[in-house]
Amino acid sequence: MDSTRQFWEDFYRDKDQVWSGKANPILVNEVAALTPGTALDLGCGEGGDAIWLTQQGWRVTAVDISEVALKRAAEHAAQAGAEGIVWERHDLAKSFPEGRFNLVSAQFFHSPVAEDGERDKALRRAAEAVAPGGTLVVAGHAGWPTWMEEPPHKDVHFPTTAEVLETLALADGEWTVERQDLIAHDFPGPEGQQGTRSDNVLRVRHSG
Repeated sequence: MDSTRQFWEDFYRDKDQVWSGKANPILVNEVAALTPGTALDLGCGEGGDAIWLTQQGWRVTAVDISEVALKRAAEHAAQAGAEGIVWERHDLAKSFPEGRFNLVSAQFFHSPVAEDGERDKALRRAAEAVAPGGTLVVAGHAGWPTWMEEPPHKDVHFPTTAEVLETLALADGEWTVERQDLIAHDFPGPEGQQGTRSDNVLRVRHSG
């Protein structure tokens, strides 16, 4: 097992549950008005987004590098009665799901162990997987929480929406930028510290 996969297997194995189990609010906000079709959830983790999308009528393919995460996500889906999700293990630096989708979601697609250019390559492949008329939603942190004085990874660069757009290299005339925004929200610390965190959100539509 390579070091990247080992990192994420250990990341999920160390705790019985890492995430809240709820869908990311940015995804909910950006997708709620869309007509359900096929969806690809990249870096699905424990399945919160995939389960919510399925409950809204989407036919979901959910992808993660970690077998531990995928097994846990499938268990959560079964408990929620969310049937029909296709769970696939991919290291997106090496492989990618087949097909094209009406929605491709990359929520907080950050990795402290990614090699240079790995995220960019995966996001470009994500854009290629969007069917004509479909939507790509990319959400990412814009920085560390305001209360965090000693970040765990000091050399991390949080790409802006402009940098993500440049990375995607979308063909002129074939895409419409529907949202490009910076969102600040309350984000208290683990010891009750008051603070905020800002996130970037980019939604683009493939006009075909």
